[in-house]
Amino acid sequence: MKTIRLTAAQALVRYLANQLNEDGVPYIAGVWAIFGHGNVAGIGEALYGIREELPTYRGQNEQSMAHAAIAYAKQLGRRRAMAVTSSIGPGALNMVTAAALAHVNRLPVLFIPGDVFANRGPDPVLQQIEDFEDGTISANDCFKPVSRYFDRIERPEQLLTALPRAFRTLTDPADCGPVTLAFCQDVQAEAYDYPESFFTPKTWRFRRPEPDVVELEAAIAAIKAATNPVIVAGGGVHFSGATETLKSFVEKHQIPVVETQAGKSALAWDHGLNFGPVGVTGCESANIVSEKADLVIGVGTRFQDFTTGSWALFKNPNRKILALNVQAYDSAKHDAIPLVADAKVGLEKISAALGEHHFAAPDAGLKASWFAKADAVTAAPKDANTLPTDMQVIGAVQRASRDNTVVMCAAGTMPGELHQLWKAKLPLSYHMEYGFSCMGYEIAGGLGIKLAEPERDVIVMVGDGSYMMMNSELATAVAMGVKITVVITDNRGYGCINRLQMGTGGAEFNNLYAHTNHVNPIAIDFAAHAAAMGAKSTKVSSIAELETALDAAREATVPTVVVIDTDPYPTPGAGGHWWDVAVPEVSAREEVNKARAAYEAALKERI
Repeated sequence: MKTIRLTAAQALVRYLANQLNEDGVPYIAGVWAIFGHGNVAGIGEALYGIREELPTYRGQNEQSMAHAAIAYAKQLGRRRAMAVTSSIGPGALNMVTAAALAHVNRLPVLFIPGDVFANRGPDPVLQQIEDFEDGTISANDCFKPVSRYFDRIERPEQLLTALPRAFRTLTDPADCGPVTLAFCQDVQAEAYDYPESFFTPKTWRFRRPEPDVVELEAAIAAIKAATNPVIVAGGGVHFSGATETLKSFVEKHQIPVVETQAGKSALAWDHGLNFGPVGVTGCESANIVSEKADLVIGVGTRFQDFTTGSWALFKNPNRKILALNVQAYDSAKHDAIPLVADAKVGLEKISAALGEHHFAAPDAGLKASWFAKADAVTAAPKDANTLPTDMQVIGAVQRASRDNTVVMCAAGTMPGELHQLWKAKLPLSYHMEYGFSCMGYEIAGGLGIKLAEPERDVIVMVGDGSYMMMNSELATAVAMGVKITVVITDNRGYGCINRLQMGTGGAEFNNLYAHTNHVNPIAIDFAAHAAAMGAKSTKVSSIAELETALDAAREATVPTVVVIDTDPYPTPGAGGHWWDVAVPEVSAREEVNKARAAYEAALKERI
């Protein structure tokens, strides 16, 4: 057997560079790195040696550079991914939040945090967490509950088994998610005689699991027995590449579609059978169709509480759930009829068995009525002297968008209102991280999207609260020449949670800056801050000025940031659904007591 002597770190990066996807391109598109003593000598030197084949990118924060990697994989439908490396201690722990985000959203990313010395010679090494009762514990054990696969590399030869297992997880349609290889820093530098065959280019196929015959028969029987079915399209439609299959399926069988946050853009907004966003942040047309459905067909959805209205949305007492999902865990939720299979294959098999069986489509007037209301709240304000609403900002961005635009967001006010109001025309033109709803994902995520699809026009929608959480990758985008447009809506605090606080009877407290414990007024010049990082930035005072600025951003050669003050209180005023947020049983405030009574009444409606 021919061997080649390499350090463990060199072996790792050489293996990464030789793993291909079905298109024949490297599955790992690059490595995000912030170096410290735990990875600079081993992994850093190894990455330098292979920098022409496997590019390395420098982030500003370990969490946000991981967000960029995750957004990259999501935008490409999990067909490619990135790796992220940090030193031990704080650098590694900064990535745990990002690992959780990837885990919740079933997205592939390879985390390679440095770890303490396997030989324990210098214990306790700088930044080492010492467990007083377990000598095997390090900070990286925090990755275990948020990783789909975890391994600690304590000997160079362990890579021979750990790396194939890692890529099996990253490319598995059901188990896909974050992988963590905690890499002991002394082991990174140790040499081993690796088989040359270990580095032979390998192609990883994305399997399409076929449905079990018995489950398929049960699914077909349930559909044929239904009168008013509805399809809930989730993110799995995108990951399966099943958007055209879904379109053909619903047109043939005349079944209405409603979309989750992850599933939005699976069907064009103006398709006659797309009844819009569903659930808590949904619209009237989708929720009315869902309430009446006697069969809820989930396609690639995990039935999150925002989708189901905390399981109070599907009100038909005879309703059944059919869950087509590649992950058996998701297909068995809430006593669903399971159909474990790839979304595309599953829809094709069901359609073939149904033949010409079809249903009477719901009243198209429901959809027309909703979009009339949506158009009204997104229209430019007639009074230019009042603060614009977030809905009006969305309208301006919609009017400035093109067919190749990707609008993205993650947390705060915008996810709910974008889900309700944004008109997504093409698949993957709507990029929302709402599985973990992680504040700070936005700008880093926009960077990842643009790296994944450079030809796309990427517009990042972010509130002032999320911007303050994590904005430093704007400097990275400037440095890398990655042009994105960032729209900052400044409502001077956490407007979304302030409204939720009020809606549950609470007093306005500690959310908007005006209601916080402070001595000096808080007034942040976001345009100046963005300009200091090298972006082209401007603050506008009206919706008309915003539209002009967005047109100008298209001609810019660097990232553009547009800031606009908005009113923190208005909401669309229509659509949506109840969400289970527990209200205190006992309070001295009458507003809370009234909210509790309404909460208890709503609980009785849940079936």
